[in-house]
Amino acid sequence: MRTIKTLLLSTIMLTAAAASQDSHAQARVTVQGEGTVSVDPDQAQVRFGIATHHGDPEEARAQNAQASAKAMNRVRALGVPDADMKLETLRLQPRQEYDQENRRYVQVGFEAVREVLVTLKELDKLPTLIAEIVQGGANRLNGVTYDIADREGVRQEALRAAALNARAKAHLLTETLGAKLGAVLEINENGIQIPRSTYQLESMARSADAAPEPEAYASGQIEVVARVTVVFEIASK
Repeated sequence: MRTIKTLLLSTIMLTAAAASQDSHAQARVTVQGEGTVSVDPDQAQVRFGIATHHGDPEEARAQNAQASAKAMNRVRALGVPDADMKLETLRLQPRQEYDQENRRYVQVGFEAVREVLVTLKELDKLPTLIAEIVQGGANRLNGVTYDIADREGVRQEALRAAALNARAKAHLLTETLGAKLGAVLEINENGIQIPRSTYQLESMARSADAAPEPEAYASGQIEVVARVTVVFEIASK
């Protein structure tokens, strides 16, 4: 009988302790904060290609190497270092065209394709760069992507704004309901979005006269968004 009473007493004490812990666990407020930072891009990535065709594969490759060297020299002349020019792909493949009469694809020689990525850190030179690339022999421009050099700095700024937004929300909620905001109990980062503004160039011009006007390359601003979830304690008065 004494053992049963002891067990009952222990159960009551444990239940009371659990209830006390649950009550304490509920004395908190969870908010989501969002911070947005708008920045001007300070660099651009230009992707372009040189495609050459010939019946002989070695001649197609040789012509491509010559045209590529000319285009790359135009880029260097604008002060772009070799470290900011990257060869992405180099392909030599059969070229096929559709034969309407026989309703099938037939091989019509070979195609050599070289694709290059140029990182430009002086945006005012972008229209000139495009014109020079086209004049230099590029016949495929795959678009311009604007970016931020100091991505980490912008990330931190957006996170700071998100944290301040979360605290402001928590203050508003507790103050409105007659409570007092306490210490931070938990912080979770929910992700940071740094979109890259891309200017798509349609089927590429083969002469500088067909390149877009300088105003067409207006990049606008890049909006960096950070989100966090913060748990605050509701302090006892």
